[in-house]
Amino acid sequence: FLSSTKNFINMGLFRRNKNNNKPLIRQILDLVPRWLFDSCTNTYQTDKGCSKYKTYDQFVALTFGQLNKCQSLNDISAGIGVSEIFINDLNLQQSPARSTMSDGNKNRDWHVFERLYSRLLGHYKSVLKKHHNTHIIKEIKDKSIKLIDSSIISLCLTMFNWAKFRTAKGGIKLHTAWDDALMIPEVVNISEAKVHDRYGLEQLIFSKGTIVVEDRAYFDFALMLNRIKAENVFVTRIKSNTRYETIEELDLPDHVDQNILEDEIIRLNSSKAIETGISDHKLRLVHVYKEDENKVVAIITNQLDWEYNTIAELYKKRWDIELFFKAIKQNLQVKTFWGTSENAVKSQIYVALICYLLLELIKRTIGKRAMAFSNLSEKIRFCLYHYLSLDYVCNEVREGVRKVHPIKQKEIVFEKNLFSG
Repeated sequence: FLSSTKNFINMGLFRRNKNNNKPLIRQILDLVPRWLFDSCTNTYQTDKGCSKYKTYDQFVALTFGQLNKCQSLNDISAGIGVSEIFINDLNLQQSPARSTMSDGNKNRDWHVFERLYSRLLGHYKSVLKKHHNTHIIKEIKDKSIKLIDSSIISLCLTMFNWAKFRTAKGGIKLHTAWDDALMIPEVVNISEAKVHDRYGLEQLIFSKGTIVVEDRAYFDFALMLNRIKAENVFVTRIKSNTRYETIEELDLPDHVDQNILEDEIIRLNSSKAIETGISDHKLRLVHVYKEDENKVVAIITNQLDWEYNTIAELYKKRWDIELFFKAIKQNLQVKTFWGTSENAVKSQIYVALICYLLLELIKRTIGKRAMAFSNLSEKIRFCLYHYLSLDYVCNEVREGVRKVHPIKQKEIVFEKNLFSG
């Protein structure tokens, strides 16, 4: 019996079906090349003076917390410390203590995880681009498209006093530039929630020919003029109180997309528009009826020649970045935080972004059928400790009843006095 038990433990925490010699979480962690990780660590010297809880240990702990949706540092510590075999298979020397993790989250520079996310995105860029599933707009199929948006995460002001938002409310804001070809956030900046969207990202002007899609929070005359000079195409909503004159009304073909109500060439003519210089440029205004919300959206752009449907479809692409915010908030841990310092919060969010990138990579390259991000996240969470291959988890683990087929097993002989006093 003892011999049988020992053999069972040596196989891992669970019997392996489509087995792998590493637990699922280790297979996910191994998608981060160690040389790339060490490069980021060396850049910020985040292991200087650390003898035990190094940057890699913190990354493993935070990744485990994200994928397992742990509510506290105690959960992470207990979860990783479930067995010595599991700890060893995570390439760790020991499970992390709660106090050690707390100190690491507070003191280790969060920029190392921001850098890691950026380097990983560059490393897997060609693979992600090859396996994207974005909607292609024929007229602009070879153009670079960036989607700009932000999302607020509420925080308790008494605990996160550095993140003051309103009188009795705290919060942070994720400012995001989404690359349409990669279907992944290219840049994410974390600021206090009170920072206006217009000033949340350093880069709002892109290389020649780039199309920038955003909502009306970014409607700014100086920004529009700079984009025209940089030969960027902007597609955004016009503010309702914006003054303009109509230069030409463009014809709309009969019986074609009844949601397009009006298409016109305009010139902004307010005193501020004249002062800025944007009034010297012709712009285009397309009025689109949104049936699901029963309202009309006025979309302004500096592109005068494309089909009106192209303008409308471009603005509709903003839904992709909204789905990203929804996915990361619902499936990863970015609303319950394991530390109250600014450094701890930003470290946790950037590791969440790394997890999002890795799960997207798995979903696109290993999954053999269409799968929702939430569905994959759930499978990963259930199987995190299992010694199953990623391929098996992605493609064989699914909802529904599964029957156990009889398997011949050797009879276990119990020693007579094994359970006696």
